[in-house]
Amino acid sequence: MTATKPNHIGRKIARIRELRGMKQETLAEQLGISQQSVSHIEQSETLDDVKLDEIAKVLGVTKEGIENFSDEAVFNVISNTYHNTSNDNSSLIASSVNYQPTFNTVEKIVELYERLLQAEKDKVAYLEKNLRKKD
Repeated sequence: MTATKPNHIGRKIARIRELRGMKQETLAEQLGISQQSVSHIEQSETLDDVKLDEIAKVLGVTKEGIENFSDEAVFNVISNTYHNTSNDNSSLIASSVNYQPTFNTVEKIVELYERLLQAEKDKVAYLEKNLRKKD
């Protein structure tokens, strides 16, 4: 068994995509490339900054989020936030209340809303373009 290099960008992209419940085909479509190209990216140890930025936007994370991603960190956050050894919910509530995100939650909500809105606008434009082709 070979050890996985900790900074393998392609594998990090694949894990984030999987955690988001996104298929390679979906990522490919949103990037305007083939599924085979996504597969190649996910096998690549490095990636240029422009492409990494593009992929980060589609995955809903920052470039730094991809570069610094680790499964261990994800599981530590989950474990530290929701680990409950007692029979009541006190530790769950306490750990949830004490959770301090490292980002501004209001800004993140606005950012996610704006991205959702833009996706809807893009979808409408795409559908209108296809309707015009049929006429």
